[in-house]
Amino acid sequence: MILQSLHLTNFKNISECSLEFSPKINCFLGDNGVGKSNLLDAIHFLSFCKSFAGLTDPMLIKRGEDFAIARGHYLRRDIDEEIVAGLAVGRRKSFKRSGKEYRRLSEHIGLFPLVMIAPADIELINGGGEVRRRFLDMVISQGDARYLEALIRYNQALTQRNSMLRDGVADDNLFLAVEMQMDMAADYIHRVRAARIDRLSEIFGRYYSAISGTRETPKLTYRSHLSDSDSLAVLLETNRGRDRLLRHTSVGVHRDDIEMTLDDMPARQTASQGQAKTYTIALRFAQYEFLRDVTAMSPLLLLDDIFDKLDAGRVERIMRIVATDTFGQIFVTDTNRRHLDEIIALTGGSDAIWSVVDGCFTPITRPDTQS
Repeated sequence: MILQSLHLTNFKNISECSLEFSPKINCFLGDNGVGKSNLLDAIHFLSFCKSFAGLTDPMLIKRGEDFAIARGHYLRRDIDEEIVAGLAVGRRKSFKRSGKEYRRLSEHIGLFPLVMIAPADIELINGGGEVRRRFLDMVISQGDARYLEALIRYNQALTQRNSMLRDGVADDNLFLAVEMQMDMAADYIHRVRAARIDRLSEIFGRYYSAISGTRETPKLTYRSHLSDSDSLAVLLETNRGRDRLLRHTSVGVHRDDIEMTLDDMPARQTASQGQAKTYTIALRFAQYEFLRDVTAMSPLLLLDDIFDKLDAGRVERIMRIVATDTFGQIFVTDTNRRHLDEIIALTGGSDAIWSVVDGCFTPITRPDTQS
């Protein structure tokens, strides 16, 4: 899959831009805070219907403006497709694929697969379980529509059960009806998560070794209440009295986590900055390879300022990895032009590079490409 062009209007600090992309490497050079990451966030928005940075839709509209538009032209499975996302103050966002608006935004997820690597990924190690669950759900949902539907049903039933707990509902039959819905969805979610983490862990270990150049042993371990129980329904009924006191649901797949270790020690406590960054980049590369296999498409790969806090050896190994045929179209930002030129040199293919200043993108002609 290729993103051929992108047009933005009033997206974050970008007033207006129209960019034609290379099918391989696209580089954005500039100081921090000038709009490089905002452009990547727009590309992410077109794939996931939401900001990578977790911003609400109104926060994506340029300050002082009433609307924002992101328009992307893709070549997907040899077919030209257009995705248009519209945001307006006080109105529901609009998402259209080739002129047709989606009934539900969940129908769009996974059709235009994407992996983004950014400094905020450190929260995969340091953050709470919800960060790692969100990562896992994103990995699986892009290649499994049934999983996404099960996740939506589970969360809807969970919200209903928590509301009943807060309201002091005493009728156990009402709880049983909601808990049955949660149980049916949780069974599929748990089985798929367990299988996918096994596969992801295998790929992840290979990439970690390739980037680190060491014999360190990273490991991902799935932790779930359902691993030690026949069904969620039994767990929910057993814990109903406790949950009434807590006023929320204390067991279920919404409490699942991924234990991340390095040489059998918690990565959060023992990994250095370089090791932690290597860990998260390897996770994202594993996500990319996994998605490529399950979708039979090459996802877009977005690399946002990934070389900070890495030694020269790890930087070089990462650049050599992304230059291989494993990866398709790549978008990379940096404040250091040397890194960008080295990646381009390694790929030996077509490339494009822009200078970014205050939300404006100016193409840079490399000396060896001038006629």
